[in-house]
Amino acid sequence: MATFADFIQAEEDRDGVRLSWNVWPASRLEATRNVIPVGALYTPLKSRPDLPPIKYNPVLCPRCSAVLNPFCQVDYAAKIWACNFCFNRNPFPQSYAGATEQHRPCELIPHFTTIEYTLPQQRPMPGPVFLFVVDTCMHEDELQSLKDNLIMSLSMIPKHALVGLVTFGRMVQVHELGTEGISKSYVFRGTKDVDAKKLQAMLQLGQAQGQSNQEQLPPSFRFLRPLSQCEQNLEELIGEIQRDPWPVPVGKRALRSLGVALSLSASLLGITYPNVAGRIMVFTAGPATQGPGMVIDENQAQVIRGWHDIEKDNCPYMKKAQKFFDSVADRAAVNGHAIDLWGCALDQVGMHEMKNCIVGTGGYMIMADSFKSSLFIQSWKRIWESNESGQLDMAFNATVEVKTSREVKLCGMIGAGSSLKVNSASVSENEIGIGGTCQFRVPALDSNTTLAMFLEVVNQHNQPIPQGGKGVVQFVTRYTHPSGEIRVRVTTLARAWADPNTGTEYIQAGFDQEAASVLMGRWATFRALTDDGPDVLRWLDRTLIRLCQRFGQYAKDNSESFRFPETFSMYPQFMFHLRRSSQLQVFGHSPDESAYFRYQLAIQPLSECLLMIQPALFAYSFNGPPEPVLLDSTSIQPDRILLLDTFFQVLIYHGETIHQWKVAKYHEQPEYATFAQLMQAPVEDSQETLSERFPIPRYVETYHDHSQARFLLAKVNPSTTHNNMGWGAESSAPVLTDDVSLQVFMDHLKKLAVSSAN
Repeated sequence: MATFADFIQAEEDRDGVRLSWNVWPASRLEATRNVIPVGALYTPLKSRPDLPPIKYNPVLCPRCSAVLNPFCQVDYAAKIWACNFCFNRNPFPQSYAGATEQHRPCELIPHFTTIEYTLPQQRPMPGPVFLFVVDTCMHEDELQSLKDNLIMSLSMIPKHALVGLVTFGRMVQVHELGTEGISKSYVFRGTKDVDAKKLQAMLQLGQAQGQSNQEQLPPSFRFLRPLSQCEQNLEELIGEIQRDPWPVPVGKRALRSLGVALSLSASLLGITYPNVAGRIMVFTAGPATQGPGMVIDENQAQVIRGWHDIEKDNCPYMKKAQKFFDSVADRAAVNGHAIDLWGCALDQVGMHEMKNCIVGTGGYMIMADSFKSSLFIQSWKRIWESNESGQLDMAFNATVEVKTSREVKLCGMIGAGSSLKVNSASVSENEIGIGGTCQFRVPALDSNTTLAMFLEVVNQHNQPIPQGGKGVVQFVTRYTHPSGEIRVRVTTLARAWADPNTGTEYIQAGFDQEAASVLMGRWATFRALTDDGPDVLRWLDRTLIRLCQRFGQYAKDNSESFRFPETFSMYPQFMFHLRRSSQLQVFGHSPDESAYFRYQLAIQPLSECLLMIQPALFAYSFNGPPEPVLLDSTSIQPDRILLLDTFFQVLIYHGETIHQWKVAKYHEQPEYATFAQLMQAPVEDSQETLSERFPIPRYVETYHDHSQARFLLAKVNPSTTHNNMGWGAESSAPVLTDDVSLQVFMDHLKKLAVSSAN
């Protein structure tokens, strides 16, 4: 007999959905008692090679626009279907006249809860458009590496794609691509933004209406041309990019007009290709130092803001810069264009101020030390790799609509994208994340982009749900495929309602602690954008205590008696590690790093998000094959090699004895071949992770007492610290911290949960 775990895995494989609760409480009152909201982690474009798109339009309910799905009631004799959202009875279209119980259309086959349609089009859409926006205020060798990688990518970009180039330093240059034998560009001052109307007049742009068949090309083709027509010209243009010629006095920063360059790029795409697939790809080696969006001034004596400056409100430029970049993000999102930020510098580049440009449009946010680093080079290559069907793993200009049955409403979404401000009967008054709408715009997404949808049960306690009834939610994602086709993917979920009298054990059995942990992690990091860090941690703690009181089995005031059901057993541990994670703890991280960590938690699939919350630790020793071990300081042993995967880093740690053997070069001697194999095994395993993940994680090799061992010590549960090290405990490494250990955390949690004072 299949277990709930099997059911959850099958649903994820088929529909790309994980729910916090897989049996739903039957009333609003019961739902509030469950503490954790009903939420769904939804991957709209989860890779499904077994799901070929159907080449006709979906059948819609004329009243509520819901799509025909396997949970609809159908009268095959009368050729009528009843919508399971508004209960309207609708006739089948003429093309379904031959449908019978034995010969059902695809939409009504129970297995096809997810289905994809390719919409018939009058003419192919132009695009996608890739506009490169390149910073020229960087060292010569950095700029050369960036240029080499941009030229390399031209061979991987589809030839029908439109491309363009903008460079910026003290001035901003919009380059023409149609000129032969001469480089021509329009130069703009970096201290003043140019609105879209003025830009249109200055560049003499009309609105492009797709590919012209006449000799007369659209005016926009001077700046955005199909790669097939300008590849050589663009390659030469990129090769000719020079460092910003303006001299930089000693003690000063280069004047970098990042804000104006980004705004001009958004206007250029918005004028020429509104609602056409497009990406603005920004490459910068530092923050904006002049003009709109300025993050820091040119004087190097002024240090770029840190968290302590933000707490003391000692950031003269931050709020103004955020407001400016938010307005750019809104313009890009309205036109369906994504903004990618590739920030490669040893210091901060202003990601904290610019984050909504990426969050609101679903773009890439990549952070590296240098444009010469393998982290940048490999990540840049990865985005242009083709999937099994020979297409880029990119979708564009998507809208995601959520429809719910009457007993449930949508509170909001946390992930990449912005609100389309469309109200409906499915929208709840309680907002979590981006709320007040049932439709979201996601200008760019791929097969891993995962959105968190938070739902609310609104059925009243005195309105029993009919026997056998189910709560139904439908996700409708309309997007532009890299081939230019317009596609619609529809996923419809149905979950059983729990009987209020006997349903608690079914609700418990259907709890998905992994999905719940990621949903709560996203909610906590969303709250951290506006609330103080300690307030967010207290809210998480209160939620956990209430969950223990609701589902734990215990005798009052006896913490030893506390027991949690098996489906909840890992949840407190996930919360312990979430409280210590880089997403919620800003100490030791710059605001840019925190923005980067939080964005990845907001867009990655469940398995990757769990790694960010609770990293994976594997031990390699002479005692047997590699094995997963506890993320605990007791796992750090002298005769072990550890492999830590935090999603952002892959770290190999050599224990004290192993390191001494390595220094003595035993692994190079033939008689110690086994030791050489042991040294090699974690390296090979880590390479596999590095080759599959995006963004590419940092690769670190370290050893006992080395400075970079701090990355491992910061993540493990500090069960042995400098405060509790006893005699004979020298075999494991002490962690120098005043953080409580998981054991102490659990003891306190049990005491608070069973206390009669609560």
